[in-house]
Amino acid sequence: MLIGIDASRAVRARRTGTETYALHLIRGLLALGRGHRYRLYFNRPPASELFTSGPHWEPRTMPFPRLWTHVRLSWEMARCPPDVLFVPAHVLPIVHPRCSVVTVHDLGYRHYPAAHRPLDRLYLDLSTRYHVRVAAHILADSQATRDDLIREYGADPARITVVYPGVPSADEALRRVDDPAAIAAVCAKYGISGEYVLYVGTLHPRKNLIRLIEAFAALESRTLKLVIAGQKGWLYDRIFARARELDVEQRVIFPGYVAGADLPALLSGAQLFAFPSLYEGFGFPVLEAMACGVPVVCSNVSSLPEVAGDAALLVDPLDTGAWTTALERTLADEELRAELTTRGYAQVRRFSWQRAAEETLRVLEEAGA
Repeated sequence: MLIGIDASRAVRARRTGTETYALHLIRGLLALGRGHRYRLYFNRPPASELFTSGPHWEPRTMPFPRLWTHVRLSWEMARCPPDVLFVPAHVLPIVHPRCSVVTVHDLGYRHYPAAHRPLDRLYLDLSTRYHVRVAAHILADSQATRDDLIREYGADPARITVVYPGVPSADEALRRVDDPAAIAAVCAKYGISGEYVLYVGTLHPRKNLIRLIEAFAALESRTLKLVIAGQKGWLYDRIFARARELDVEQRVIFPGYVAGADLPALLSGAQLFAFPSLYEGFGFPVLEAMACGVPVVCSNVSSLPEVAGDAALLVDPLDTGAWTTALERTLADEELRAELTTRGYAQVRRFSWQRAAEETLRVLEEAGA
């Protein structure tokens, strides 16, 4: 069977959750092989180190200035379709094979519409409705997303499969860094000094960062820092303004996007990892923190209880006081910190890209049968 894969997200230099998912899942599928041939569609030439070359897959690089998915990829599908098309990043091209599978990562725009720009919200709503209607099968990152698809769009439960993403293994450098000099070097690179609480993720309203800043400002410590790492998304100005209003601007650090090679050291140096998101389709940063041995405090909504299990302190994202209490408790209680760390290592082992690739390939084979 010839399996075509939209690999356009996998080649982005700055990867967030969706791009990370696309890259590692595609790598996993190529590693499995199973007698299939793969054709990867790129909107720009991939870096040579992204994918290991092999006789069972071929690249198809198709630069195009705008509307790559709906114009250029659609044209390719009309001209030379694969047996099955897999789109790991939410958007099927208008023209696609009858046997097409798409991953829907989350429906956050339905739960928190004000946290999205109107045009983005409209596009996400229309495209997801389209996928639910025309895709041969849908993958969901979590049971929470599967339930959302059924409730919000009337999706057929039989056409949705939950496939949990993985996390890179310790062999791929996602592991605790115990070298103080290495941690200090990365912290210095991003302008961080002293002890800190860490958040990693895109800066936009759904991440609930204003409440995190408010909870942090209420802590007794006046030396602890809050590091909010990640690239700017949208509607983020209010986040910076709130730090100024609470007079904690000097202790809230915004280092911007953190390179993947620096992330393990930055995580390992944190006193704890805080993830107060209002809604997540999965929540990669929670598992990344656990893989680096960092105690985690995160929200108790959407997919996060599935991801965190019993390895994190779960808190109502709308209760600022509860967040202050949870942060103070985790910072002060060494026994709790050790227990969360131990449970975190065990929780991470439940999520592997090999398993995700095997389950995804099973869906693709059934769709193309």
